[in-house]
Amino acid sequence: MSSRPFISCLLAGFFLLQIASAQNNESLYLQTSEMHNSMVQYEADKGSILRFYSTSSSQSGWWNGREGGGYNSPERRGRLLRLIRQYEDQLQQMDFARMNVNGQVDYILFLRNLRNEAYQLQQEEDIYKRVASLFPFEDSIWKLVEPRRRGYSVNGEQIARRLSLIRQSIETARTRLKSAPSMDKKDAQYAADAVRNLQGTLKNYYQFYNGYDPLFSWWVPKTYTEVDSLLGLYATAVNAKGVTAPAQQDDGSGIIGNPIGREELIRQLQLEFIPYTPEELVEIANKEFAWCDAELLKASREMGFGDNWKAAQEKVKNTYVPPGQQPQAMLELYDQSIDFLKKKNLLSIPPLAEETWRMYMMSAERQLVNPFFLGGESLIISYPTNTMSYEDKLMSLRGNNPHFSRAVVHHELIAGHHLQGFMTDRYKTYRRFDTPFWVEGNSLYWELILWDLGFNRSPEDKIGMLFWRMHRCARIIFSLNYHLGKWTPQQCIDFLVDRVGHERANAEGEVRRSFTGGYGPLYQIAYMIGGLQFYALKKELVDSGKMSYRQYHDAILRENSLPIEMLRAILTKQPLTRDYKTKWRFYGK
Repeated sequence: MSSRPFISCLLAGFFLLQIASAQNNESLYLQTSEMHNSMVQYEADKGSILRFYSTSSSQSGWWNGREGGGYNSPERRGRLLRLIRQYEDQLQQMDFARMNVNGQVDYILFLRNLRNEAYQLQQEEDIYKRVASLFPFEDSIWKLVEPRRRGYSVNGEQIARRLSLIRQSIETARTRLKSAPSMDKKDAQYAADAVRNLQGTLKNYYQFYNGYDPLFSWWVPKTYTEVDSLLGLYATAVNAKGVTAPAQQDDGSGIIGNPIGREELIRQLQLEFIPYTPEELVEIANKEFAWCDAELLKASREMGFGDNWKAAQEKVKNTYVPPGQQPQAMLELYDQSIDFLKKKNLLSIPPLAEETWRMYMMSAERQLVNPFFLGGESLIISYPTNTMSYEDKLMSLRGNNPHFSRAVVHHELIAGHHLQGFMTDRYKTYRRFDTPFWVEGNSLYWELILWDLGFNRSPEDKIGMLFWRMHRCARIIFSLNYHLGKWTPQQCIDFLVDRVGHERANAEGEVRRSFTGGYGPLYQIAYMIGGLQFYALKKELVDSGKMSYRQYHDAILRENSLPIEMLRAILTKQPLTRDYKTKWRFYGK
């Protein structure tokens, strides 16, 4: 008998074992949890409700408690609350103790999300109750349009009569509004949004029948047009009744945000599993700032400027590349960072992730809010355009010099936002708890690690990397002080200029972005605080020898976005309880 078939069988068996071993290792990352189905089904159920009980502002929107966050009709709000209670009841029936740690983490975070969504809906209900008397015609409009969902035939003459009564009700409301007292601006904006949604809902109803139903098209258009016009005028009048609270008035900066206060800050910190008070976080930021100050003086002395770090920073700012050459300069910085990551064997980098990131230039208008480049699957470069004034061009050049940019190219691409998005699209995709403490914190963490490992080659590089580190400390200080009601936007701008060394226009853009750019109140603190969480977990797992850098960093990206205390629970296989509360004091020891 020939030995060739025997050898072939051995080789085949060997390769099958190799494949099986690889699949078993990979299954550690691909595993789902006992909560997977419930979480996916809830999102699908919620989407069905949002689309069916649609409002004109969004077919699938979700009111999130932020200004301009959309509107739910009373009917839709009540239906969403019933759905949440249904899933809360399901969770109570589950055997938490028998779940693995992934299932327990998903349970805790899913229940947290349900309760927070219920809280937000109740907040909206509270606002609605305060302003509902401003639109007494609402019920009539909803009763009119409800049959349209199932396409019932309508009587054109009756519809015209009902629209005429609605018009009269709007006119009466307009008359009463003139003598009504002013109201909180947020309430007025919500009421105006509600009226515009009624206007949009009525428009959808009208367009469904008009031109199709002959009698509807003969009876209704004139009266509908009058109602539509009145609703638009009334929404504008309602909005004008709003009065800005003292804390939201323009302090001369032109930036008007919405400080949320200490109580709401603490509530949101608890949601993010951050067991510190705002005051404690400011203290942490000041300690990190002190470390930056000491390192900045060292770099300044190395450059021959003694303790005059602002002069050293000024020299670094003037190392900018000429217009037209910034994309090439950023590519060179990217190549240096990717080579460094590979040389140090810091994490796995899928070849397709390297292949598919893209590059764009940022418009002059967008740079008013984002004075520095952004990233993700695309690197969006902030640099002067021909339409800018001389002063704005110079500030953009100086603020985006190569030494400053060295600290953040890897933050935006690999191993930062681009790689994050690449991996979260492929691993545990049902687990989208979407927290900036993971998204921004992990990218900031890479700035801390690359500093430790010597990615800064010169004192100029150190000045540039420290600029961003100080900037993230400053974000904690100015954003929390603003939301606590202690600082105005102008004080925040001055702080960035004086304490960090920002160009003034860039500082204005940063503060405007922080308070009016659509970010949550905790977003700006999430960079450094999230980075410090990842750094503390690195000490616990990597510095102790329990994991290598590569194992730790790969595990982070394959668990998808979630609060870092919960990531720690998974990686350390921590025992959890159904009512687990945040308690990881990650800073200090």
